[in-house]
Amino acid sequence: MKTYYDEQETRSRDEREESMNRDIAEMVRLGYERSSTVKKTMDGLGMKPSDIQGTRDLVNLPVISREQLVELQAITPPFGGLDDPGAEIERIFISPGPVYEPHLGSHDPLWARGYQAAGFTKGDVVINTFSYHMVAAGLTFHGGLTRVGATVVPSGASSTQQQVQLIRDLGVTGYTGTPSFLMALIEKASEMGHDFAKDFTLRRASFVAEPLQPSLRKRFEEEFGIDTYQMYGATEVGDIAYECGEKSGWHLCEEVFVEIVDPVTGTPVQPGELGEVVVTRLNSIFFLFRFGTGDLSRIIEEPCPCGRTALRLDGIAGRVGDAVKVRGLFVAPSQVGNLAAQFPGIALQLLIERQAHRDILTARIDLRDTMIDRGEFLPRFERIFQEVCTVKVDKVVFTEPGSIPDDAKVLQDTREWK
Repeated sequence: MKTYYDEQETRSRDEREESMNRDIAEMVRLGYERSSTVKKTMDGLGMKPSDIQGTRDLVNLPVISREQLVELQAITPPFGGLDDPGAEIERIFISPGPVYEPHLGSHDPLWARGYQAAGFTKGDVVINTFSYHMVAAGLTFHGGLTRVGATVVPSGASSTQQQVQLIRDLGVTGYTGTPSFLMALIEKASEMGHDFAKDFTLRRASFVAEPLQPSLRKRFEEEFGIDTYQMYGATEVGDIAYECGEKSGWHLCEEVFVEIVDPVTGTPVQPGELGEVVVTRLNSIFFLFRFGTGDLSRIIEEPCPCGRTALRLDGIAGRVGDAVKVRGLFVAPSQVGNLAAQFPGIALQLLIERQAHRDILTARIDLRDTMIDRGEFLPRFERIFQEVCTVKVDKVVFTEPGSIPDDAKVLQDTREWK
């Protein structure tokens, strides 16, 4: 029997859209009344709260980057005038910048949806390896775990040896932290003479703050019997999306409205296209509309077999500054890496040129495996290229063996704009 954190996760998309529209309109109304910066911004644009009736109208407000948030807070401390001065704030977190973040309170199921989807529940003993400090990580992940009934071991910044001892002595069944640190704990356990898969009861892990490489996931699951999951968020807006048991994209949290936009114009891209993840967290305390995460992703609209009806993010393809726009569509280095991983025995580099006012995209391929049949390879490569990168490749050039070094830049943009 499938279980969900609450009924919101399985409501129809029409119900979700109606609810989001109401919540956004109300948040704008409150923000205009209570936030000096929201009022100043909207007045400067000649807008009234009634001009924003729902999610589709948010595009009329500017995207706010992290750098701009730092500037706003420096001008109007501590929260950049984006807060309700009369609100009761449970705690304030600080992240580098500095950025001051008012915690939204215990009513918000922060991170709980991700932990529930990962299977953490009552009876689990979960080691939380994130720091309990001024940053939000340790305490907010702790709160999410307790909301799903798990017992938390707040190991934080303890040494790897001490953490291994905690996992052994306390019968820890779950882990939350970064994937690289879990591997460090496994290696430390081996140094201490333990067989991690046999001597420990840790069988589930939820990762955040660092990408989980497919090769590392395979090791965790096949060598050590650890079922792995990913969550995604930002300190300024909390949890954004999480992976379910299908492990095919990250479901958007019910507490956020997410747009995928052109990083330059701030306008939404077409469904399925790559763009910047822009987030508005629904609340009545901190009126940060359209926060630009700087991360690149795209939306998966197909229904998920898990039963959750929220749209999904197709992972994180990279950062805004790393991507190149080709014929109106963004291509990121990580997409090139994902594509190359589907064709063992090749090295891949993309060349973007400008000819007769048109972008020309060439795939340079070094067939390191001499047994690859070019005739069979080419149609499959072109098909998967468009599936992964959305844009269509114009030319495929097979290079001399060894001509593309392992450390070569995978996106070569030679266009000149004159």
